[in-house]
Amino acid sequence: MKIFVDMVMTPGAFEMLREGTAGHQLLLPQTPATSVLAQPDLDPQFASADVAFGQPDPQAIAAAKHLRWIHVSSSGITRYDNPRFWALMAERKILFSNSAGVFYEACAIHVLAFMLAQARNLPLALRTTASSGTPVWDDLRNTSSTLRGETVLILGYGAIGSRLARLLLPFGADVIAYRRRPRGDEGLPVITEKALAATLNRAHHVVNILPDSAETRHFFDAARFSTIQPRAVFYNIGRGTTVDQVALLAALASGQLKAAWLDVTDPEPLPEDHPLRKEPNCFLTPHIAGGHLDEAKSLVRHFLQNLDRFVRNEPLVDRVM
Repeated sequence: MKIFVDMVMTPGAFEMLREGTAGHQLLLPQTPATSVLAQPDLDPQFASADVAFGQPDPQAIAAAKHLRWIHVSSSGITRYDNPRFWALMAERKILFSNSAGVFYEACAIHVLAFMLAQARNLPLALRTTASSGTPVWDDLRNTSSTLRGETVLILGYGAIGSRLARLLLPFGADVIAYRRRPRGDEGLPVITEKALAATLNRAHHVVNILPDSAETRHFFDAARFSTIQPRAVFYNIGRGTTVDQVALLAALASGQLKAAWLDVTDPEPLPEDHPLRKEPNCFLTPHIAGGHLDEAKSLVRHFLQNLDRFVRNEPLVDRVM
């Protein structure tokens, strides 16, 4: 088979890919995609590909008559998630899978780190030199928490959300999931849109892992932020487009939200002079939640495992369609 690969990888990861695809032909573009958010360049080699690994251009996919399987190097599938694309996949019987299994553990740990840093007052404590017994020192101790008995609402309950829920169980948190269509196998309380406002009103922590779509853009707007329990903490590792950042800033400035922890924004990165960067209770990381040691090798390993399944006509891991 001809396998088109358009992702940047370390030399070690490429060697793993080359060895793992022995017997197949690798098609490598001169300009691979630099990130999962970048628009890839069109490459004439793609027209002859049987398999695509990386972030292939949707227009190129439509013209690739030999394509049988697409494996994207991300968990998110925003650039592909539209009725026209899925209709094309169904018509051409092209399999489509993602790399959710590579990133869910790191993403869940990233959110947990956010939550523990907030619970233990680490942003303030790390820059405070107050002596024992002073009012500032007493306030730091007396306002730190352990998450026990606090309600955590997770919106977007997929692989990341379910892993986060398991990580939170030993801390004694009360975890609730939001899903538009519950499956019944979540293993914890699940709410739908009907109960969302009431649940937001009692949640101490609101974790947004929603993907980008027409239905989720600015899902968290001024009206929704106004329903969140006063002094709750908001976290976003889904997509920046799911949050109205003007409304988020207003909720922080008014004290409606105690704090916000963001790994994703719109745009990315935020301009240096963006008001959210100046908000003292807004903490940002630069879209690194899924990152981990030897990430490129993890992606290649996941693809090669699925390649073996594809060749054997076995079910793919993380199959989307």
